[in-house]
Amino acid sequence: MQQIMPEQIPEANLEEAIAAIDIGSNSFHLIVARVTGGHLQIIDKMREMVRLGEGLTTDKRLDPLVAERALNCLKRFSQRLRPLPAENIRVVGTNTMRQIHPADNFHGLAEKALLHPIEIIAGREEARLVYLGVAHGLAAGDEKRLVVDIGGGSTELILGRGYEPDERESLHMGCVSISRRFFANGKITAQSMRKAELACALEIRPVRYEFRDGGWSRVIGSSGTIKSIGNLVMEQGWSESGITRNSLERLSRRLIDAGSVDKLSLKGLTEERKPVFAGGLAVLSALFEHIGIERMEVSSEALREGLIYDMIGRSRHEDARELTLKTLQRRYNVDKAQADRVETTALALLNQAERPWNLDNPRYYAMLAWAARVHEIGLTVSHSQFQKHGAYLLENSDLSGFSRQEQRALSAMVRGHRRKFPSTVFDNLPSDLVTCTKRLCILLRLSVLNHRARSSAARPIPRLEVEEKRISLVCPEGWIKHHPLTRAELQQESQYLESAGYLLRFS
Repeated sequence: MQQIMPEQIPEANLEEAIAAIDIGSNSFHLIVARVTGGHLQIIDKMREMVRLGEGLTTDKRLDPLVAERALNCLKRFSQRLRPLPAENIRVVGTNTMRQIHPADNFHGLAEKALLHPIEIIAGREEARLVYLGVAHGLAAGDEKRLVVDIGGGSTELILGRGYEPDERESLHMGCVSISRRFFANGKITAQSMRKAELACALEIRPVRYEFRDGGWSRVIGSSGTIKSIGNLVMEQGWSESGITRNSLERLSRRLIDAGSVDKLSLKGLTEERKPVFAGGLAVLSALFEHIGIERMEVSSEALREGLIYDMIGRSRHEDARELTLKTLQRRYNVDKAQADRVETTALALLNQAERPWNLDNPRYYAMLAWAARVHEIGLTVSHSQFQKHGAYLLENSDLSGFSRQEQRALSAMVRGHRRKFPSTVFDNLPSDLVTCTKRLCILLRLSVLNHRARSSAARPIPRLEVEEKRISLVCPEGWIKHHPLTRAELQQESQYLESAGYLLRFS
C-alpha cells in the first residue's frame, strides 16, 4: 500500500457542500457552503437560541431540561448533515462546552445526537476562528483591525492585519453569564447596570492597555449581541452606520428608563434576544469605555464562517496546525533533522500496521507525524524526564488550529514516547481516542528507538507485524547480532510494553 504522508491527507472536497456547526453558550449555528469559482457561496443557514450557558449550575452541572433542549436541536441539525461526507463537516463547542462537568457525559450525548464528533476549542482558538471569519467578510486592506465577538459565555478580542491575527484574548464574560449574574430577575436599574459594567471592566483590566493602545484604525464587531444592538441603534436613527458611543449610551438609558427588557419597546428587538440583551449591552458598553472605542462596524460573519474558511485552508494545505508545529520547533530549538528521521520511520511503520490495528484513517498519519515533530520539545526545559516537560508544554500551550482533544492526544503521545509506558495518561483521553492513541504512541516509541544514535546514516526500517496486543519486529538478517546496543534497547522496550499489556518480539 502506498504510504500516505501528512501533506497528502485528503480533506474536504470543495466541489461538494461543506458544513460547520458552532455550539455556543447562547445559540447553536449551522452553516452549509460551497466553493465555486474560488468564492464561498452560502447555501444554507440554521440557528437556534438554545442558551446552553443558562443551564450551567455553580458546580458545572447541566440542567436536564436545557440539556434536552440542546440535544433536540442537534438532532435537527443532524438531519441537514446526513447528505454530506464526514470529512466535509466540522463541529466545535465553545465556552459552556468547555465547562460542563464530565459526569454529565453531555459531550458524548451531543455527539450521539449529531452523529458527528465535536471538537472542544480553547478561547484563543475560538478568537482565531472568529477573526478568520470576520476578515474574509471585509474588503481587502492592510489596516490594523480590532475585532470584538460577544458570545454567551465569553468575549473574544483580536488584533490583526489582513487574514492574520496578531493578538488574541478570550475574556470570561458574555451576554448569558452577565445577564444571569446581574439581571436574573428581569429588572434593570442604573445601579445593576453599573455593577454589571464594573464586573466587565474587571475582566477587561488585565488586557486593557494591550488592546486600547494596539494601533488599530478599524473596529469590527460580530455575533448576535453586536448585530442586535447595531440593528436597534440604526432602526431608531441614533446611528447611520454601525454602533457609535453616543448611540450605545442612548440605548442604555432607554433600557434603564424602561426598568426591564420586557417593557422596552424598540423595533428590531426580538423576544428570543430579550433574556440576554441587558447582559450583552453591559459587556459592549464596558468595552467601548475601557478599550476606547468610538465607533464599531458590524460584521455578518463570525465563528462558523471562520470554521468554513479554516476547512478550506486545510484542503489547500494552509493548515494552521502545521504552522503551529513549525513555530513550536523553532521556539524550543528542536533538532529538525532528528525529528524528520523519526517521522519518516514512524509513518512507514504505521503504513504496515494501519489495517490490523484499525488505523487506516488519514487523521492518524497526521497525529503521528505531529507527535514525531515535537516529541523532543521538553529538552529545552531539562533532559531529565523531558517527555514529561514536553507533554506539559503541549497540553497547556495555546496551539492555534488544534482542538482540545487533539492537544490532549498529542500531549499523551509525547508523554509516552520513552521510558515507562504511562497507560493512565491515555485512559484519561476521550474514549474514541484511547486505543488508537496508544497504538500510535507505540509506533512512535519504536521509531525513536530506531534512531537513538541520532545518526544521519541510513537505517533499515524493520518489517512490522501486529495483531491486537502482539507486536513483531523483523530486522534485516544479521542486523541485531551486529548491533548489541539496539538489541539491549529492544529487550528493555519489550519490558516497558509488557507492563502496558503488549507483547513485543523481535528477530
